[in-house]
Amino acid sequence: MVGGGAHGGTTYKGYTIPHNKRWHTVAGKGLCAVMWFWVFYRAKQDGATLLGLRHPWDGHDDHSHGHGHGNERS
Repeated sequence: MVGGGAHGGTTYKGYTIPHNKRWHTVAGKGLCAVMWFWVFYRAKQDGATLLGLRHPWDGHDDHSHGHGHGNERS
């Protein structure tokens, strides 16, 4: 494909880089923001475990939902 600059773009050493469409740029920035929000949320939730400051099973409180020793059937 000779003369690839017919649709516009930036040419560098014979290779033409096409311009992005606006929706590609907006969608890319939006998805990038969602990714970073997710990373920071997970770091807030699991950061201490990831850094080795606590074990995964520490700090889960009591998740028995009232099915402890007092509710056993006889």
